[in-house]
Amino acid sequence: MNQPRWKTRAERPSDVPAIHDINVAAFETPAEADLVDALRADVSWIEGLSMVATDARDRPVGHALLTRCHIGDVPALCLAPCAVLPAHQRAGAGSAAIRAALHAAQERGEHFVVVLGHPDYYPRFGFRRASEAGIRLGIEIPDEALMALNLDGGRRLPRGEVRYAAPFAI
Repeated sequence: MNQPRWKTRAERPSDVPAIHDINVAAFETPAEADLVDALRADVSWIEGLSMVATDARDRPVGHALLTRCHIGDVPALCLAPCAVLPAHQRAGAGSAAIRAALHAAQERGEHFVVVLGHPDYYPRFGFRRASEAGIRLGIEIPDEALMALNLDGGRRLPRGEVRYAAPFAI
């Protein structure tokens, strides 16, 4: 089966309803969609780091979001949530949105990204077990679920506890 080449871009104001719908469709509850809406209104929001993968008609089908967090006192980014409309899952739309978000972050001079997610999925983007760098959360989670990525090979990942934006309630 041929996989489409996804176009990616930063979200536009007109994409907000579609991004909400993507997150509602991709998850069992609307919690992630509500989280994106809350993050959009939070100080952790960084313009240009909410990325969509679009179909041939420029309609968003996938979404990846990076917002400000901290590892200890060091500014970092949190990758979450990431979602794709069910009809387009497993076709690369999510990966395209994530890669675009990480590239945009690197272009902005960001250095570190954390993700709480599936340990078999995120390593393809360069994420590694965060505990190996001394990064932890203040809640109980499987060790392999918290991962970190260094966007700048010239720096070491900081050590410390991840502090997420308030809407995450972590």
